[in-house]
Amino acid sequence: MTAEITAAAPGSAGKNSLSTRVMWATLGLVLVADALDMIDSTVTQIAAPTIVRDVGGGEALVKWLGSSYALAMGVLLVIGGRLGDKFGQRRLFLTGMAGFTIASAVCGLSPDPALLVVARCVQGAFGALMLPQGMAIMTRTFPKDMLSKAFGLFGPLLGLSTVGGPVLAGFIIDTDLGGLSWRPIFLVNIVFGIVGTLVGLRLLPHDDRDPGALLDGTGAGLLAVTMLSLLFGLIEGSSNDWGVLPVSSLAVGVVFLALFGRRQSRAANPLLKASLLKNRGFTSGLVVGLLYFAVTSGLVYVISLFLQQALRKSPGATAVGMLPLTIGIIISAGVGMGLGPKLGRNLIAIGMVITLGGAGWMLALVHARGTDLNLWALAPAVLLTGLGMGACFGTIFDTALGDIDPDEAGSASGSLSAIQQLANAIGSAVVTTVYFHSGAPAHAMTVSLLTVLAITALCLPAVGLLPRHAPEESHRQ
Repeated sequence: MTAEITAAAPGSAGKNSLSTRVMWATLGLVLVADALDMIDSTVTQIAAPTIVRDVGGGEALVKWLGSSYALAMGVLLVIGGRLGDKFGQRRLFLTGMAGFTIASAVCGLSPDPALLVVARCVQGAFGALMLPQGMAIMTRTFPKDMLSKAFGLFGPLLGLSTVGGPVLAGFIIDTDLGGLSWRPIFLVNIVFGIVGTLVGLRLLPHDDRDPGALLDGTGAGLLAVTMLSLLFGLIEGSSNDWGVLPVSSLAVGVVFLALFGRRQSRAANPLLKASLLKNRGFTSGLVVGLLYFAVTSGLVYVISLFLQQALRKSPGATAVGMLPLTIGIIISAGVGMGLGPKLGRNLIAIGMVITLGGAGWMLALVHARGTDLNLWALAPAVLLTGLGMGACFGTIFDTALGDIDPDEAGSASGSLSAIQQLANAIGSAVVTTVYFHSGAPAHAMTVSLLTVLAITALCLPAVGLLPRHAPEESHRQ
């Protein structure tokens, strides 16, 4: 299969013309890359307890399994698109796919917790190099009608991947393929990665590099040290007492956060433009999104831990027990696509109220029945929580872009995507820390849910500071 590229036709906005067959194949490759990322960002929600029983690492490994991937992904996403401009989007996509595949193999073969966490970091880093390039390649080469069809497929695919990741992990572990337990959840990526890399080499159109493209590598480095230091201090301190090392790590994180802020105010090409930080609607969306995504990401982990550790469910049964959450997310996200333009930020408020209702319902069940619960009893509350989350997930950051200038849209959108990943890293660390340090499982779940309720309630009045509506579609493209 070869890419058939001809000179751009008049009026094509300078885009290369690909055959229909090649465009669909390119879209399939990009969708596979995005699905691999989504699945690998969620598989450890179910697999973490089994992995810990096999290789050790205790509660610290549970926290790092999700946080390490999201941390690397979030930090590098802020410059991933610019790296594609500088070194070539085709080259960066293939490098990311190959690196992601190798890192997945190391994850699946890791004999100890330290190597597994490092491999998860590398997975996230190469994923961050790969993902922005696929979208950029399509935007550069697809005609407008094909691009609309392509974007229409991303929502359903990512929804299925969100469901599929934990479910796949649960059933693979229960099946115990070849006696390998949890390891195939990572090793399966080798097949997709090798095929994807070979197809990409043959298929993806070549593009021009821009060696003069500006990127703030120093800012990205400062952000990486900041987040790594803060997460290491939090996880190490909460897992092994608050000694000199975790406290020092937190102090280093605070210092580098200040340096990162100083860098952003002085850099010629900062990761976050000063004008964006002065925009009240955008900054409010940034903060609300960070807090909401953090607590809901942590809540997903905690539900999985509660089902396996307190209710003694197998990974497969846990995956089934969490299906209502992901089904709720898909349903409300789909409905929200139609209601979003009409309701604007009011849809976010509705979603948060529904989240409060679902988490409050779970809290009442756990308080009344403790560990004497079954999946059927929890299912309606879990579904309601998912409905609330789905209404907010795409809407918060879309709405945050409502008042920005068109020439700032690319930088703002990339920054928000990175913040979402960093929020996932923070949330899976913080909320699981609350869970592990709150005593017996029922009490731990109660305290964790109270934390989610408190932070979500704190976000609710701040929604009024966001722009009333997301920008028009034409404004965002």
